[in-house]
Amino acid sequence: MRNTLMMLVALMCALTVCADITPAADFDLQKMSGKWYTVALASNAQWFVNTKAGMKTGTAVIVLTEGGDMDLTFANLKDDGSCFRATHTAQKTETPGRFTFHSQVGNNDNDLTVVEVVYDDYALVLIIKTKEGVSEAFVEVYSRTPEFSEVVQQKFTQLALEAGVLPDNAVILPQIAECPAV
Repeated sequence: MRNTLMMLVALMCALTVCADITPAADFDLQKMSGKWYTVALASNAQWFVNTKAGMKTGTAVIVLTEGGDMDLTFANLKDDGSCFRATHTAQKTETPGRFTFHSQVGNNDNDLTVVEVVYDDYALVLIIKTKEGVSEAFVEVYSRTPEFSEVVQQKFTQLALEAGVLPDNAVILPQIAECPAV
């Protein structure tokens, strides 16, 4: 009961605070394009809390579409050697650095905000996933290399707290081999 109450409080904080989190100034999707490593994740979502211990570094490839939207392809090597892949086309909004998309995999609507980015180094991304009227915050770190600095780790931790994520629900992902290119 106490855990459920804590999760509800954290969710309410996340929804309230996330409304105040703004995209990176002067966001440029062309500069954001290319390959990134997903090196850290944080969320209070129950499925994430239940599976975070087994999660590993994956890749994300961002491509600018002709219409100014973002094609986003994720790949993660699974324990059995196979690859999980998911591709989404995220539609740009009127706010540069903010995109929306529907995930067929999770059957949820996503509001993605690039909160901070140094195009040749890292990006801090906030995704609000909404399914059946319930919203959950996810904070992700994309890095151009599988490693990232202590300073970026601190920024990740701070953004996760601002998004209402409990400190125990943030994870630095262990590095593994990448999925082969297709």
